[in-house]
Formats: sequence, structure tokens, C-alpha cells
Amino acid sequence: MIYTPIELAAALGLPEPTDEQAAVICAEPGPLVVVAGAGAGKTETMAARVVWLVANGYADPGQVLGLTFTRKAAGQLLRRVRSRLARLAGHLGTEVTGAAGTLMVSTYHAFAGALLREFGLLLPVEPDARLLSETEMWQLAFDVVSRHPHPLPTDKSPAAVTAMVRALSDELAEHLVDTSGLRDTHVELERLVHSLPAGPRQRDTGPNRALLGMLDTQTQRSMLVPLIDALHARMRAEKVMDFGSQMSAAARLAATHPQVGEQLRARYRVVLLDEYQDTGHSQRIALSALFGGGRDDGLALTAVGDPIQSIYGWRGASATNLPRFTTDFPRADGTEAPTLELRTSWRNPPRALHLANEVSAQARRRSVAVRPLQPRPGAQPGTVLCALHSDVVAERDWVADHIAARFEAAARAGLEPPTAAVLVRRNADAGPIAEALGARGVPVDVVGLAGLLSIPEVAQVLSMLRLVADPTAGAAAMAVLTGPRWRLGAKDLAALWRRAVVLDGQKIAAESVHQIVAAAAIDAESASLADALADPGAPETYSTRGYARLTALANELARLRHFLAHPVSDLAAEVRRVTGVDAEVRAARPIGSEGTGTEHLDRFADVVAGYTERANADVTGLLAYLDAAAIVENGLAPAEVGVAAGRVQILTVHAAKGLEWQIVAVPHLSARVFPSTGMARTWLNDAGALPPLLRGDTGLLGVPVLDTSAVTDRKALADVIDAHRNQLAQRRIDEERRLLYVALTRAEDTVLLSGYHWGAGGAKPRGPSDFLVEIKDIIEASVVAGDPCGVVEHWAPAPAAGEPNPLRDNAAEVLWPIDPLRARSEVERGAAMVTAAMASSPHDVGAIADAGDPEGLIADVDALLAERARVGVRRPVRLPAQLSVSALVELGRDPLAAARRLNRRLPARPDAHALLGTAFHDWVQRLYGADRLFDLEDLPGAGVPQATDSEELAKLQDAFTASPWAARTPVDVEVGFEMAIGDTVVRGRIDAVFADADGGVTVVDWKTGEPPADDDARRHAAVQLAVYRLAWAGLAGCPLAQVRAAFHYVRSGRTVRPEVLPDADELAGMLKPDALLSPAGERCV
Repeated sequence: MIYTPIELAAALGLPEPTDEQAAVICAEPGPLVVVAGAGAGKTETMAARVVWLVANGYADPGQVLGLTFTRKAAGQLLRRVRSRLARLAGHLGTEVTGAAGTLMVSTYHAFAGALLREFGLLLPVEPDARLLSETEMWQLAFDVVSRHPHPLPTDKSPAAVTAMVRALSDELAEHLVDTSGLRDTHVELERLVHSLPAGPRQRDTGPNRALLGMLDTQTQRSMLVPLIDALHARMRAEKVMDFGSQMSAAARLAATHPQVGEQLRARYRVVLLDEYQDTGHSQRIALSALFGGGRDDGLALTAVGDPIQSIYGWRGASATNLPRFTTDFPRADGTEAPTLELRTSWRNPPRALHLANEVSAQARRRSVAVRPLQPRPGAQPGTVLCALHSDVVAERDWVADHIAARFEAAARAGLEPPTAAVLVRRNADAGPIAEALGARGVPVDVVGLAGLLSIPEVAQVLSMLRLVADPTAGAAAMAVLTGPRWRLGAKDLAALWRRAVVLDGQKIAAESVHQIVAAAAIDAESASLADALADPGAPETYSTRGYARLTALANELARLRHFLAHPVSDLAAEVRRVTGVDAEVRAARPIGSEGTGTEHLDRFADVVAGYTERANADVTGLLAYLDAAAIVENGLAPAEVGVAAGRVQILTVHAAKGLEWQIVAVPHLSARVFPSTGMARTWLNDAGALPPLLRGDTGLLGVPVLDTSAVTDRKALADVIDAHRNQLAQRRIDEERRLLYVALTRAEDTVLLSGYHWGAGGAKPRGPSDFLVEIKDIIEASVVAGDPCGVVEHWAPAPAAGEPNPLRDNAAEVLWPIDPLRARSEVERGAAMVTAAMASSPHDVGAIADAGDPEGLIADVDALLAERARVGVRRPVRLPAQLSVSALVELGRDPLAAARRLNRRLPARPDAHALLGTAFHDWVQRLYGADRLFDLEDLPGAGVPQATDSEELAKLQDAFTASPWAARTPVDVEVGFEMAIGDTVVRGRIDAVFADADGGVTVVDWKTGEPPADDDARRHAAVQLAVYRLAWAGLAGCPLAQVRAAFHYVRSGRTVRPEVLPDADELAGMLKPDALLSPAGERCV
């Protein structure tokens, strides 16, 4: 029996697929390319295709391979496919029972790494080669350049030469080119430049400056060859690789050893290639060698992508890969692979979609044939507003006013505020827009624009870490002293600087604040402020508060320096704990927002932990690594942040891909801003760029090649080069157009598009960009056609010739040091009133009222004090919408205390027992041969990895090996789940599931501690097994009666199987509001 997509959707309780989705889902095995537009539901459709193939016997779940670009996307695809397969198992019975979770979903780079570990010796490549980060690779290359034994004919600095070496090495790897092919690429151009005669009516004074400059770039490129060879030799000697060389090696392996592809095609019968438009040349070669070439029509190979969302050309993505898929992966008879489309946008309103289709029309004409997207049936029209303003300040006000009005309207209606984003083309534009929104009381979150090391809470920890490790770090001392924690004022800073000068034995020459700031600058040759911290001198030279803060900081530094002998991760964790930044970022997180607020701190902890894996890692090396990362990787990538409710997120258009908001603003569509027309890096002006003749992505729709075959004189040569330069520029504009398309298709309801004439600086107005003018024309044409797709709200006339910039002389004023309490006077006044009210008797409150209370704060305080007095009354406690299983167990033990902790999360020291348990669980998983998609340290909120007791871990391993469980083969391990219990989503992870002889299964949880001491403790512990039992029954689709549950206490070797476990209703009862009561005076929500 062949199940149809509609039958499977009905059986699994899923929405019925559309005709175009069904065509993709039930396409026969073989190569297939699916062009899926923005918001077309590609992930859901791909998951449904896997289910259809498995249900109809084309493959087992363990024969499914999915590849995508990010761990986040891989995790989403894995969870969706796994949950569908679990439902399928319940529907079909034993056909796929137990197979849930065995499929392989990975990133492209992780797949390449696994390929080299398994088959790398065929090249040969060391299977245990260590993968370097971009910063580590830069440090290695810089060392190679600095140690080069021969003189280099260049006036560039070692850092600049290193940047060229790294860029050219990356492009050689991406396009599978050896340095031997690079040595003579300049010879033909050199011959033409120096041997061709002058053109007609052109004086023969030799080659012009432009030609000589271009030729000098080509000569510089050949100069880099020995350095690249030395870098590659060093990498081989040290057994290290970077991402580019890893993927290049995987491509060479796949292309030169066909047996690798044969084994993989036998292993995987379903292959999904996600976001195929973002793959590079080496990835295309590897994948086509492994799964293409018409070798196996029984292989269900599906590539999904959207050529109009190809926006990562600057990092190696090739827009030609998707058009070439049909010929790279033909059928066995040589015919091209079929193409299907998902054209219905389930995200965008019709007006925004019409605008996006019109804007992308040119890009579609110059790419694979893609038809315009269609709106979903019954979609509301949406709102599109367009404006051109006289200056950038007016534009920011326009954007902020519109968004603030929507937030205010939602508040008046008692509704949740809309999700909203401002998408910028340049990082520098985020701050002013955030200020404009903040001035209107709109919560703002600037997402991922600054590097991780520049994010305020991470910068605080890093400055403190640097000051602990290096007492002479004056810049770090300045950051700590003037930061939000210590906030030392200008007079106290001046006094501390004078003390530093005295300690240095110098004569105080600077007296004014400006002179002191100059003398205390980072690069000034003077005593460091850090020296004076340890010996600040006489207290009377400082303010009372300033001296107290200085001595407290000095004592704190002394305590932290005791940790310098500890592992670097321990030191960083202690600095983080002492500074208290966790509490600050948690407190600043809006109620109801996703995440904990500590994501960036956790990401920094991961960076530190990754560095400590090096041999001889110490804090000095860590700080040097972070200094390099600040330049090479723009301060490291921050943590991934999703769509947040209740606040406006400001981020770049590139970072917005894959996300969606109800309101999307795209400001600054002005000339030279969006589209960006800055000096582009091409092979004509950058020795670090690879000439097109050596690239693998030339040809149809690819990078244009310079053709000099018809050139007969220097004028013709210059004209050909100019035309080639224009072709390269058009490719950049095409990518900018695709970027605009991505921005337009992020909106679920409203799109705001704007530009300006006058920027904050500059003597000439920018005016609207071609994109904004085009948008205006599209809107006006739709109005004429009788079906308007938007409104042009305002279009400011161009400034008169010679008119000065009205913003040029505007001076921005800021307070320094920055006050963490922006409305300090109001906060301090409120705090004083509360303090006075609590300290006085009720008869004295009237005296406070006499002082004036225009904003009614006294009434608020009275209400709060009255509420505090009603301690006898109890009220329900509101729980978060999502809980972990451990949190549910805590609620069973002590509901009020657990609820209080859940709503007032505070940082805690790492628990040694928990760390030991984590290490043991990791070992067990590897013992059973399971691979993680995510390492434990990669999980958000996992905290700072700590060293575990190796002896204790060895004891646990020995005890487990001696247990009967070690000899059994589990059905599955580390099974993540989420399930609804009442109105709460409970998430957890099952350690292992074993099949029983009677057809049932046993869910087992490993415990590294001691068994519960009494019946009450055993009853509370059983809650965990009850949840796991229900979760597995739901995942596998089997009766609850067939699922047993047990704790195995590893240390004692005891397996405990509770006779009675709470059912679903009992678990839901634990989460009812009536079961969670707190005194009225406590703020637990």
C-alpha cells in the first residue's frame, strides 16, 4: 500500500498539504531540486517528504541524511523529522518502532569533518587533525609571515600581509586550486600592458597609472605564493585544519576516491540538501561526487533553495550552484533532474509580497527561472509605507513614531505588543535608531551587530579578567573604574591618576581634565591607573564614596588573583560570579522574553572553554587570542538570538534571514548606503582575491572572466578591463537586490521603507537610492492600476544646489561615565520615599506627602505596603510557560520555593556533583556509540565547563561497566522531547530506552548520586520517571502500559523501579495555580 501525503497528514494530525507541497512530498526517488520561496514552508515540507519515503518503504529512518548550514537549523530539522517519525511509528505499529532519533542531520562542515575522520587516510589526511577557529588560523598565519626568512617586496605591515595570505589561501581551498596554478597568472597581463601599443589618438607615454596599479596587484599575488606554501606546510606539521581546508579536503577525497561515494550511497537512501543556494564550489564538488553523476536513481536526493535569497557571496557562496544542480545531479539516463517549486508564501501579506516580487524581477531574470511568490489564501492585505525625508534625523523619527504608535495602540487595546524589527545595512546605523525608539519609551534590543567581546556584560567580564591577569593594564582599569559597577567620577579618576604618577616617580605636569585624559590614554607612556589601585594613597584626596569604591575594588582584585593558578575556565567563571553580571542581565530581561538573558555570557564561557582545550593554555594566551579575535572576527560572533516579543530588535539584513516579524522597517535606502557601493574587493585591486580564470564558479550566471583575446592596443585593454569591472559591480548590485528582497519578505503585516537626503555628516546630500526610487515607482504604478500595494507618505524634494548640510554642525553630547540608571533622579526619589515610608509610622506619612507627589508615587507606595501587610492571604503563583523536568520535580518537593526560584533566577556556583554527572552521561552516550548533534558545552545556558574529578569519574565508569545495563544495546539514547502537561510545556532528555522481551520498553535514567533515603524523597523522585514514561509513549506512539521506567544508581549498582508513578492528570495537578500559593506580599510573578 502506498500512502498519499494527504493520508499521512490526516493520520499524523497535521494540516493537509497543498497541491504544490504534495507534489514535492511524494516525488519519486531520484534527484530533485525544490525552489522554495521565502516563507513557503520548506522545512515542514521536507520533514513530510522524509515521513512519506519512510512510510512507503523507500528507506529506514537510519538511512536519512540531512545537511544544512547552522546547528540551529539542523536542530530544528532534526526535531521536526524525529517527531513526525515518532508519530508515524505509532500509526504504523512495528514498521518503524524504535527508529525515532536514528536519522543523521548535520551541518555541511560537520559532515565534511566526519567524512575525513572516516576516510581521510585515503588522501592522506590525519583523522585527528584539530580544527582551528578563524582567529587561531590568523595567529598561525601571522606567525608564519613574521618568521618568513626572506625579504618581501612590499611596504605593507605583517598584519596586512597576513590578511592577504589568509584571504587568498581560503579562496584557493574553496576553488580546489594549488599554489602552482597561481604563480604565473600575472604573466599574460604583464605582457599585454608592457607590449601593446597605444590606442588610436592616444599619446604613447607608456601604460597609464590605472593599468600599472592593476598589474602591481597581480604581481603582489604571486609574491604571496611562498607564504601560502609555508602556511600549508606548518598546518600539516601541526596537524591542524581550518574550515576551508577541511571542506577542500573532503571535496578532493570525494572526487578522487569513488569508493567513498559508493559506501555513502549504500548507507543513506534519503539525502536532503538544505539552503543549497548558499553552498560554495568545494561543497558542490563534494556533494556531486558523492551523490550525483546519475549513478543511482533509487537515491532520494532533494536539494532545497531559493536563488533570490542567495546573499552570502562575500563568504564563498556561489549563486551558480542551484542552477547547475540539474546537470550536476542528472538521472541515470542523462536527463536533467526535475525542478519543483513552493510558491505560496505563508508569511507575507499580499502587498508586501507584490512589492518583493517586483523588486526581485531583475534578479530572477539573471538567475535560474523562478516564478513570483503567491500570497496564501485569505491573507490580509497588510501595510506598506514609503517615505523620503529631508535628513536622517527626520527619517529616524518617522520610523520610531510609526512603531511607537503600534505599541501604544496594542497597550490601549490590552493586547500583546507586536513583534518588530529594524533591519539596517550598516552596523553604525543601529545606535541612533535605538536612541530614537528609546526616547519614545519603546523597548529596544540591538542584536548581534557588535561582536561578542563588545557586548556590555561580556566587556565587563573581559576587562575585569584582563585587570586581574595584568596589573599594568591601564585601559582595562579605566573600563572597570568607569563601568556601570564602580562608576568612578572624573575628580576621583584625576586623583587616582596623580597617585599613579607619584608612584611612577614622575612629576605631575598635567592639571586640566583634558590633559589628564590624554596622559592616561591607552597608548600613553605613563604610569598605569592599575598601579594606583593597589596603593591609592590618602583617603582625603578622594570623595568618600570614591575612596570606598577604590578600596573595595582593590580587595576584590586581590581575592581574584588567588585564582590565577587555577585553570583559565575557573578564573573566568569566578570573575563572572564576582562581578554579578548574570543578575544584572537577568533583571534587565523583559518578563515573558525568550531565553535567560545570559546567552552572550554563556557564549563567552564557551569561547574560554574552547581555548582551554589547547595545550599549555593560560590566561595570558587567552587574552592574546581575544585581542586577535577582536580584529579578525569582529570580536567573535555573539550568541544566536531569535525573535523577541515586546521589544523592537535592530539587526542587519543578513542576520534577519530565516526570521520574521509583524512589523519590519528598512531605513536608510539612500545612495551609497543601500545598495552599498563602497570600494569592493575584486581580483583587480586586491592581491588576496583569486582571478576568475582559477575559480570554479565562472560560466553561465557565474563570475565573469576577463577576455583579452581581441585586444590590440592599450586603449582597448583598458576598455575591456573597465567593462569587466562593471560586470563585477553588477554582480554586487544583484546581491544587494537579493538582500533587499530578503528584508521585504521578513514582514508578516507591515513594512516601513525610507531614505533621506542629508546624512549626519558630509557636504553633499545622498538622496534616495535607486532601490527606493524603484519602490516608489512600483507603488505609484499599482495605484494607477487600481490595486495599490502601498502608500508613499512623504517624498521630500532634493535640496537646492549649494545648500549646506543642516546636521553637519550638530554636536552630540553624552554624559561620562555612563549612568546605568538613565532616570536616576526618579529612581533615587522613589527609593528615598520607600525608605522613609518603611522607617516611619503611619502618622508620619502625611509629612512626606507635604513635600509634593505630583506623579502619585506615595499612593503607589501605600498600596505596596498595604499588600505587604496582607501576609495571611495567599494567591496563585504564575509559572513560566516552559519548564524542565528537574524544575517539575522541584515543584513536587517544595512548590513555593521552586516557583520563587523559577521567577527569580540567580547565578550559582557550578555544582561539582552536577559536573561529574554531566561528564558521566557524556561517557555513557559515547559508550553506546551515539553521536551528538550538539556537544553539551554548546547548549545555551550550559554554563562554564569545569574540570571534573577524574578518579571519581573512573569509579563511576568501572561501576557502570560491571552492571548488566552495559551489556545491553539501547533502542535510543539521549532522546530530547517536549510535551504539554496541562497548560505548561515540559522539556527534558531521556538517558536511554531499552527493549524488553515481552515487546515493551524500559526507560532508564542514570543516577550518579545516592538513592533517596525515605519514602517521601522516593515519591518526589518518581515524578521524573513519570514524565519520561509519558514522553516516550508519545514519541513512539505506543500504549503507556508497555513503557516501564527505572532509575539505575551507578555508584551502588542498584536499579530501582518504582511501583507507582503519577499519571498525566496527577502531573497536571502539580502545575495548577491552586497548587502553587504564595503570601500576597511576595512578588513571585
